[in-house]
Amino acid sequence: MGKVALTLVIIGALNWLLVGLFEWDLVTALLGGDIHRESSGISRIVYTLVGLSGLYCLKYLFMDESRAR
Repeated sequence: MGKVALTLVIIGALNWLLVGLFEWDLVTALLGGDIHRESSGISRIVYTLVGLSGLYCLKYLFMDESRAR
């Protein structure tokens, strides 16, 4: 269950990375809707930081559970 939750968090973070860098929403593109988001500069920075955090967390997805403790 933990790996599934981590995977969903990483997907969400990567989506926000795309919004922060390119103002493009991957989830909306896949599921339908307006894929371009107008964002302020500060919110784009926050989205980008969340996305970079998701990239950092990829290593935890492939880590042994015994090593994670």
